Amino acid sequence: MKLISYSDTAGGVGIGVVIDDLSFVDLTQAGISSCMVDVIERYDVLKAEIATVVAERRFVRPLPEVHLEAPIPKPRRNLFCVGKNYLEHAAEFGSSGFDAGAIGGNEVPEYPIIFSKPGSVVIGPGKAIDSSLDPYSSVDYEGELAVVLGRSGRVTSDDDPMSFVFGYTIFNDVTSRELQKRHKQWLLGKGIDTFGPLGPAIVTADELHDLKSLGIRTWVNDEIRQSAKIGDLIFDVATLVRTVGQSIALKAGDIIATGTPVGVGIGFNPPKYLHPGDRVRIEIDDVGVLENVVA
Repeated sequence: MKLISYSDTAGGVGIGVVIDDLSFVDLTQAGISSCMVDVIERYDVLKAEIATVVAERRFVRPLPEVHLEAPIPKPRRNLFCVGKNYLEHAAEFGSSGFDAGAIGGNEVPEYPIIFSKPGSVVIGPGKAIDSSLDPYSSVDYEGELAVVLGRSGRVTSDDDPMSFVFGYTIFNDVTSRELQKRHKQWLLGKGIDTFGPLGPAIVTADELHDLKSLGIRTWVNDEIRQSAKIGDLIFDVATLVRTVGQSIALKAGDIIATGTPVGVGIGFNPPKYLHPGDRVRIEIDDVGVLENVVA
C-alpha cells in the first residue's frame, strides 16, 4: 500500500492510498482519518477498513487535482539520521577534508553514527530547498531510504526490530557542508529549514519483500550522481532500529534516515554544490521518486 498526504486548492488536507499513476483513494473523504500518524498508530485496527475502501474503489480522486505533501508533513520530533553508512561514501567523506571524525582519511564506523535533524527541515515533493539559508553556498544533497516506524516502545533483546517498521519512503539529507565542517558536528549544517525533502509516499513494509535488492539513484538536473543498492548499507535497517530503540523509546511515526551512498557533491574535485535552479531527483525502486528544486 502506498500512502500519501495531500493538500488541495480548496484548502483541504488529507491522506490517501495510491491506486495507479493517475488516481488515489481519499481516506479522508471516506471518513477514516486525515492524519498520517493517526493511521500509522491505528493501522492494525484500520487496515481492513482501508483495504475494503480501496478494493471497492470508493472515494477515488485524480492525483493531478491535489498537491502531494511530505507523507508526515510535521514530524512530532526530530528525525533520526545515520552518517557514513555506505563503505564508499565513508571513504569519500573521510577524504574530503570535511569529516572531523575521520582517521587517515578513510574511517569506516565500527558502530552506527546517529545524529538528528529537527522536524522543521521537512518539505514535500516539488517544494523548494532554500539555499539562501546556507551563508557559505555549500549546499549538498544526500539521497536516502527512510524508515517509518509503526510501533512505540523500546526495542528489547527479545524483539524483532523489523516488527517496529511500518514502511519506507525517500529522504534527501540536504546539508550545508561548510557549517558542518566549521561546527565539527552535524546539527547546524543539516538542521536548516527546508533541508529535508521527504516523500512522495510511504510504502508499507509488506509491499517490499526484498529490501536489500532495491536500487537507489540520485540525479542533479540530468546528471546521475549516486547509484547503489540498499543491500550495500554497512548497518542494515534492523541494526539501526535496534541501535536507536534500545535506549530511546520509539514512537509510531518516527523516521530513521539510513544514510547516503557515494556520489555526494563534496566527493567531487572541485565539489559540485547545489545552486538555485538545480533539480534534485532521488529514485528508489518500488518506493518512488522524490524531486525538488533549489531556490
